[in-house]
Amino acid sequence: MLRNPFVLNGYIGKEYFCDREHEVQKLLEHISNGVNVTLVSPRRVGKTGLIEHLFHQKEVEENYYTFLIDIYATKTIEEMVAQMAKSILSTLKSRSEKALQSFSSIVQSLRPTMSFDNLGNPSWSIGVGEIQSPQNSLDEIFRYIENADKPCIVAIDEFQTISEYPDVKAEALLRTYVQHCHNAQFIFAGSKRTMIVEMFSKHSRPFYQSTTIMSVPKLDIEKYRAFAVSHFEKGGKGLSPDVVDEVYDMFEGVTWYLQRVMNKLYMLTPTSETCDTHYIPKAIEDILDENQMAYEALLYQIPSRQKALLMAICAEGKASSITSTAFVRKHSLSSSSSVQSAIRGLLDKELVTSENGAYEVYDKFLAIWLNR
Repeated sequence: MLRNPFVLNGYIGKEYFCDREHEVQKLLEHISNGVNVTLVSPRRVGKTGLIEHLFHQKEVEENYYTFLIDIYATKTIEEMVAQMAKSILSTLKSRSEKALQSFSSIVQSLRPTMSFDNLGNPSWSIGVGEIQSPQNSLDEIFRYIENADKPCIVAIDEFQTISEYPDVKAEALLRTYVQHCHNAQFIFAGSKRTMIVEMFSKHSRPFYQSTTIMSVPKLDIEKYRAFAVSHFEKGGKGLSPDVVDEVYDMFEGVTWYLQRVMNKLYMLTPTSETCDTHYIPKAIEDILDENQMAYEALLYQIPSRQKALLMAICAEGKASSITSTAFVRKHSLSSSSSVQSAIRGLLDKELVTSENGAYEVYDKFLAIWLNR
């Protein structure tokens, strides 16, 4: 058992994963029936964990090769192709030398190189510099997938990123390969709802109506309550159900924040003691203190008008009509035009999110820290 069962990063195993039975079942149904899926949720709700949990289902492990490719940090199609190849290599190296050699023999344009660490373990790498032609490299990658001795499930995380590449043909190019790949089902996951839904629902876009669209809802509070209480009990500690309810409401049921606070509460609760709601302020305060230097540096780096607007949105919680005269006057902002410019900067930096015309601070801990 882990020292702290409330995992914050990565996928450890089914024991430390809460619920999502319905979503896993729906994904299995779509995949087994040859349907590609667009998976949509805000960041930190748990779509990546859901994909990894799906990949660890017995029927998936026994019958499919699975690849999870995160392209969030990529800026060009060349970087995306390199990330695809790296992710496939990383997965194959844990399986068999035969699978690894098969990939290397087909994907020759990238010239994957092998080196050894201090313990003599092999490490494969691919650099963007090796990509002379993204189309040729994609051709080889998809040829490998098409010829694999098992069907594949390929999940591309933060898929909306490709719509921001300088190469406007990237989306159409990838759609062509996906369309002609018969040995794989694809999961296109994204956290920017408007962008990714438009990619699959707008008539002029290459991926138009090529998938079924699934949303990832917030965790069911009753199931998360049972999950949290159970893990406290396994660690010889008690947990008042009211604690889960209060934390769930405070962070609107967003998975990562629930896990972060429960991780801290578990840490603060001595063995044989029971965690009640009196522990919550201390847990939040500790988390804010741990982040303080990063938050101070962040505020120092952003322009004054963006900072003023960030504070205004934070004060509102969820802010609408931010360019209105009433909002500008209420928060002593410069002007409506300066607000328009500032909000673009905050959205680009992903400090603020927007949904249905309402803006809020993305990092909920930052929002609490700013309001202290």
